[in-house]
Amino acid sequence: MRRRPAYLLFSALGWLTFNAVTVWTIAFLADVMLSRTVDGPSRTTTARAIIVDVVLLALFALQHSVMARRSVKARLSRWIPAELERTTYVWATNLCLFLQLALWQPWGGEIWHLHGPAGVAPWVLCGAGWLLAIASTFAVDHFELTGLRQAGWLRPREPAGGALQTGGLHAYVRHPLMTGLLLAFWATPHMGASHLLFALASTGYIVIGIRFEERDLRRTFGAAYTEYASHVPALIPALRPSRELTKIHQETT
Repeated sequence: MRRRPAYLLFSALGWLTFNAVTVWTIAFLADVMLSRTVDGPSRTTTARAIIVDVVLLALFALQHSVMARRSVKARLSRWIPAELERTTYVWATNLCLFLQLALWQPWGGEIWHLHGPAGVAPWVLCGAGWLLAIASTFAVDHFELTGLRQAGWLRPREPAGGALQTGGLHAYVRHPLMTGLLLAFWATPHMGASHLLFALASTGYIVIGIRFEERDLRRTFGAAYTEYASHVPALIPALRPSRELTKIHQETT
């Protein structure tokens, strides 16, 4: 693979921006360190705030869904080099998240607010959710997921195409990234109406996304994935891996 300086720079900046936006998102949802957070002070009418927030949530969902379609990828490949396809996706995600975080309009009242010792557990669960979400990107291939590998920072994986992931985090739950995100979105000692909207919309998108992803995985891996899914829960982690997973892991790697 040729290592073009422009490709390397574009992908590296995309990766750095992605990490910065991730930290921003964590602070945004935790209502800390920022002047504009998910449940911060209202700046406009409730009706206008809801409309703005729904549009921002829909924009993110639309970008994620449309750019993942094969037909769209095929069209984009006419102008975007294959090495930068994933990096372009990451940059588009960064932009949508930036708009969501910068333009979000808090609104509504308080749903719940836990004080004192009762508020510690949600913070612990929230932190665990973010750690699980981040760790899950490395459980697959963080550098391929963020476009660095394709741009030339690392060698392509061998063999190409990948195998069914059944070890590590995937031995406990089929979609560890989504489990971590759901935990991070919902586990909070302070839930306001606008945070609730964010959590509900994100949960709905994740549930729909998992249905499509499961369909694609069954098409790709066939009976092996069906057998794997029968032993490993989709979102609520098992306490320990199933004994049957060892056999499945050997057959798919």
